[in-house]
Amino acid sequence: MKVMKFGGSSVRDAAHIRRMVEIVERDGNARAVICSAMKGVTNALIEAANRAEAGDRGYSEILDGIWSRHQTATEELIASPGDFIGALQDEFSELREICHGVFLIKECSPRSMDLIMSFGERLNNRIIAEYAGFAGLEAFYVDARELVLTDGTHGNAVVRFEESYRRIDGYFADRAGLGFVTGFIASSSEGITTTLGRNGSDYSASIFGAALAADDIEIWTDVDGVLEADPRVVPAAGVISELSIDEAMELSYFGAEVLHPYTMIPAIETAIPVWIKNTLNPEARGTRIAADARANPNLITGIASITDVSLVNVIGGGMVGARGTAMKIFAALARADVNAIMISQASSEHSVCVVIRSAEVRRAVSGLKAELEWEIRNRSIQDIEVVDGLEVMAIIGGNMRGRPGVAGRLFSSLGSAEVNILAIAQGSSEMNLSFCIREIDHARALSTIHHAFFTSDGGDR
Repeated sequence: MKVMKFGGSSVRDAAHIRRMVEIVERDGNARAVICSAMKGVTNALIEAANRAEAGDRGYSEILDGIWSRHQTATEELIASPGDFIGALQDEFSELREICHGVFLIKECSPRSMDLIMSFGERLNNRIIAEYAGFAGLEAFYVDARELVLTDGTHGNAVVRFEESYRRIDGYFADRAGLGFVTGFIASSSEGITTTLGRNGSDYSASIFGAALAADDIEIWTDVDGVLEADPRVVPAAGVISELSIDEAMELSYFGAEVLHPYTMIPAIETAIPVWIKNTLNPEARGTRIAADARANPNLITGIASITDVSLVNVIGGGMVGARGTAMKIFAALARADVNAIMISQASSEHSVCVVIRSAEVRRAVSGLKAELEWEIRNRSIQDIEVVDGLEVMAIIGGNMRGRPGVAGRLFSSLGSAEVNILAIAQGSSEMNLSFCIREIDHARALSTIHHAFFTSDGGDR
C-alpha cells in the first residue's frame, strides 16, 4: 500500500489530471493521493490577496482567471457537471467574499492569507476526486483540515503528529476506496485554517503515509528523479538511483527542488521509503530515498547550489583572541531574523564570514552595527564588508567520508576553470563541502565539477 503525491505541474489542467488519474488507476496500490493546487494558482491567490490589501480592484481579475482555469478543467473532465460545478462555484464565492473583505479593510493578516491560499488545493482536489469517480474509481474527497492538526502558527505551522495520525487512521478505517487529499493545508485545534509552508504538500504526503503505515510514499513531479546536477546547465546529469536520508536532506536544503526538507521527518520516524517519480515518464524507476539505500558508486552523489546570496565579512584585528565576538555576531543576526547559510572563519580570527540571502543584507548589517557599536567605535572591528552577486555551491555524498583527495579534486577542477572561491566550509560529517563563488561563474563551475566527478575521463564513471 502506498501514498502518492502529485505536485502542481502534474495537475495543472484537465490533460494532466487525466494522466495523473491513469497513473493512479494503473498502479492500483494507492490508499491516499495528495494533490497540490494547479501550477501557479497559489502564487495567483497570494497576488490577489496582496492587491486586495493594497486597495487595488485588480484582485478581482486575478480571481476571474483562477475560476476560469477550474471551470475549464471541470467542463473538459466531467460530462454534464451541472450540480458539481454549482457546488464548486459556491466554494469559490467564499473566496471572493474573503478577498472583498480584505479589500474593504485593507489588511490581510497571516490568518487570512492561509485561508485564501487554501482554496487552490480545495478546488483542485474536489475536481480531481469528482473526475476519478466519473472515470470509475471508488474515490472520495478529503479536506486535510479535518485531519491534520497543528499549532496556531500561520504560514509554517507545527504539526501535532500524535493527534493527526489518530484522526487520519480513524478516518480512512471507516472508508473504502481512494482518498484524494488536499496537500499543504491543515487546521489548529480551534478549527482555524493553517498551512505547512510553501511546497508543504510533500510534507502532507509524508504525514498521511506515516499515519496509514504505507509501504512507500511517492512524490510525483516533472523530472525522472533527483539529478546529479542542474540539467539545464549539465545536460549529461544523470538520475541518482538511491539516496540516504542524510544525503537527501543535504540536497533538498541546497536547492534540489524535487523534495521538501520536512518531508523526511515522518518518513524517517516510520522507516518508509520515499520515491521521486515523473508524471510525464511514469515508466522511469525514479529515485528511492531510504535509510537502507544502496551506496552510490560515485565519490560524490550530487552537486547543488543556493543562489542570490551575499557574503558579510566582519573584519578586525581586535577580534584576535577576543572572547564572545562570534557570539555577538550570531546573536545580532538572530535578532534581525537573518539565517546564516554558511559560516567561515580562518584560524587567525581576523575575520568572520557569514553567507546570507541577499534580501536580508540591509537588515543584517544594521543589526551587526548596533550590536558591535562599542567594538566599531574602539576600532577592534575595522569594517563590515558586503559582497553581493554570489552563490553557495556544494558537493554532497556519503562516500566523501574519510576519503582523501576529494577537496583536492574539487579545487583543482575549479582552478583549471579559473573559478575563484571566496569562502569554504565543511562539517565534521564530511558529507557536504560548501564553497562560495560569484554567480557569473555558476555554469562554468557546475560543468567542470560534474566532469571531474562523474565522467569517465574526469571522475568515477
